[in-house]
Amino acid sequence: MYLLLDIFGYLSVVLRGLILIAQSFTLGGLAFQLLLWGPLQPQLSVFGLSIEERCRAFLRFSAVAWALLTVASLALNAAALVGTLQVPWSEAVTADFGRADLVIAACAAGIAVLTKGPAHRVRSAALLALSVLALAMQTRLTHAASRPDVRWPLLLSDAGHMAGAAAWIGGLPYFLIALNGCKDAGDWRLIARRYSLMSMAAVAAIVSGGLVMAANYIGSVAAVYGTAYGVMTLAKVGLLLMLLMLGASNYFLVERLRRDPTTPIFRLKRFAEVEIGIGITVLLAAASLTSLPPGADLPHDRLDWQEIVERAAPQWPPRLTSPDYDRLTVAQLQAKITLADAGRASAQSAYVPGEGTILPRNAEDIAWSEYNHHWAGVFVVLIGLLALVEHFRWGRWARHWPLLFLAMAAFLFFRADEQAWPLGPAGFFESLRDPEVAQHRIFVLLIAVFGLFEWRVRLRGTKAGPSALVFPLTTALGGALLLTHSHAIANIKDQLLIEMSHTPLALCGVAAGWARWLELRLDGRVRRAAAWIWPVAFILVGLILLDYREA
Repeated sequence: MYLLLDIFGYLSVVLRGLILIAQSFTLGGLAFQLLLWGPLQPQLSVFGLSIEERCRAFLRFSAVAWALLTVASLALNAAALVGTLQVPWSEAVTADFGRADLVIAACAAGIAVLTKGPAHRVRSAALLALSVLALAMQTRLTHAASRPDVRWPLLLSDAGHMAGAAAWIGGLPYFLIALNGCKDAGDWRLIARRYSLMSMAAVAAIVSGGLVMAANYIGSVAAVYGTAYGVMTLAKVGLLLMLLMLGASNYFLVERLRRDPTTPIFRLKRFAEVEIGIGITVLLAAASLTSLPPGADLPHDRLDWQEIVERAAPQWPPRLTSPDYDRLTVAQLQAKITLADAGRASAQSAYVPGEGTILPRNAEDIAWSEYNHHWAGVFVVLIGLLALVEHFRWGRWARHWPLLFLAMAAFLFFRADEQAWPLGPAGFFESLRDPEVAQHRIFVLLIAVFGLFEWRVRLRGTKAGPSALVFPLTTALGGALLLTHSHAIANIKDQLLIEMSHTPLALCGVAAGWARWLELRLDGRVRRAAAWIWPVAFILVGLILLDYREA
């Protein structure tokens, strides 16, 4: 139980993100079926049984995942209540959030059952009713339901926001299945045109709902940059702008397809793939946002603009020399405890993972952390520069740049968490009880994995096959996970200043990953542009790390 409480915050954000993804894919599949596939099917040149069956299979999978994830979230929240307030399980499960989760899970299970058969009016009406009920219950788990003032405008805005995200982002996999399944240019034109109209309506719902919620939950310009809620909202807006750029490009392509049926749709499919990836990241950012208190509710202890400018002002040179380990807080505390317990069989540990105790930080601790970030920045800048050099004929030698990832992973494995093995008193597996340490270990593993795979890709060239996609997927995943990353620092301002540096890192990581994806999956001008975009994004990540400071 203690371990569960230790990692509850991080697990709840991840579970919430997965729920939003499964929910969007379920409701998006229903919107695709009711608004696009059903009305258009008589006009298509093929009956499309195989397309419809694939869409139904993905819809059933999404609905089942939505139900199971909702039950898992209910169990996690109930366990946290039982562990902290010592309430009975029956009382925890029947709390407001428990009843809402049970209704949502039942609706999702019902959708999974009803989608097994062919669509008709009664079945479609039942599916629509279950979707509306599930969406209504989902709004009871948002900030809108807990507001003390008038809640209906916020509840409606939240529902419209989620419905818009489902129709656009959640409908993308089905749109892609339909494009890949149809072979006639006329079918492509009809499907693309209808989905484009659906997406525009969905964007209007997303933006209008988002503006209403931002006005109420943020409240002022100062809260945009002065609170964690405002910063995460900016991250979500940045991701939305990426999606809108891709969507605008697809819109113009659809218009060309409408005028000229012979227009190739290869780029439309590839951009849709990237939209799905960035859309999933948006949903993870939304989950992270729901775990934060609204900025309007935090009138005190906000960052002011002067503090942000002072921390962000570049300082040169970066810190490339490390303080000695025995000068760190954890080492000094452990030495004192060991000395005091010299007569005992075993000394106590200064740091026990998962206890939630925050160790004091001295100047050497800050210097240690800055040293780690600055050297990581050196690695990343070199990776980006060598990836650019590789484009030139004389730069073929630079294709071994992925090996730098392995060096960086080894560096971070030893240095990122001074309180854990191999430097600190906590053992390797024991240290994983700390959510921050566990996240760092995951990032190190991701770095090593895509370093190895990308080196293999560079050596094999065009013969690399699907393994070439590991690098962009891992990079994009790392950026998405960074949006759920958190630090436990007593001073909330210090925490927010650090998160402010992590947010642009995440956005650059997402941009780099999906730009590399387009380089691999497209040709022509888009491929050439993407080949330059992702190394530049890596260089920006490195420069941000080189300017990282904690004081």
